[in-house]
Amino acid sequence: MPDLDPGHARGPDAVGAAIAIVGDGRVGRSVAAALRAAGADVQGPLGRGATGDGANLVLLAVPDAEIGAAAARLTPGALVGHFSGATTLEPLAPHEALSIHPLTTVTGDTSFEGVPAAVAGSTPRALATARALAERLGMAPFEVAETDRAAYHAAASIASNFLVTLEAFAEDLAATARVPRHALEPLVRATVTNWLAYGTAALTGPIARGDEATVTRQRAAVHERLPERAELFDALVAATRDLRARQRGAS
Repeated sequence: MPDLDPGHARGPDAVGAAIAIVGDGRVGRSVAAALRAAGADVQGPLGRGATGDGANLVLLAVPDAEIGAAAARLTPGALVGHFSGATTLEPLAPHEALSIHPLTTVTGDTSFEGVPAAVAGSTPRALATARALAERLGMAPFEVAETDRAAYHAAASIASNFLVTLEAFAEDLAATARVPRHALEPLVRATVTNWLAYGTAALTGPIARGDEATVTRQRAAVHERLPERAELFDALVAATRDLRARQRGAS
């Protein structure tokens, strides 16, 4: 399991250094505001052409595809970091590099208090700095190896992005029965709460009960009313059956 202990291996006082934030989007604005609130000397958010002159630490809050180009424009000598979950440290070379990926959705005024954060560093000093900075922002850092980044970020996307896609599917299908979206809210909240408490044991519904007759009627309704989502429904049924089988095998 990753180390989520916020007191583990505290590094240098990154907040006490001069920090430049490059990128004036939601992440850049949120991090800059949080660092200032923590007492840091912050420059920015700066435009994407910034060189980071005078900063001991430069944090790139730019789209993943622009990280390499932004890093190449920086004056050598500072520690350089990014906030991407899927991107390795390679685009930051030859700088001494680190990364911090808050495992949350970010708006312009996000609080990072209590948020888990994946950290990495190209040197022990860089990793310690990433940990220290995450902790000063109130986050709970854990390490993700470079070779695990794609899997880690895919898991995050499934947990967040795909959940919205699934709820949109449910909303669209419910609308064909003239059921409003808000009617699904208590069920969605209860499901997430139960999953947090019990994991996959929170699974309920016709597949969990082995009620294939109901699943067949559901499938027919989806294929009739939302044929463009029929393949997705069938894939979800298959995955849920597999989950049920694994639960029975483990019991």
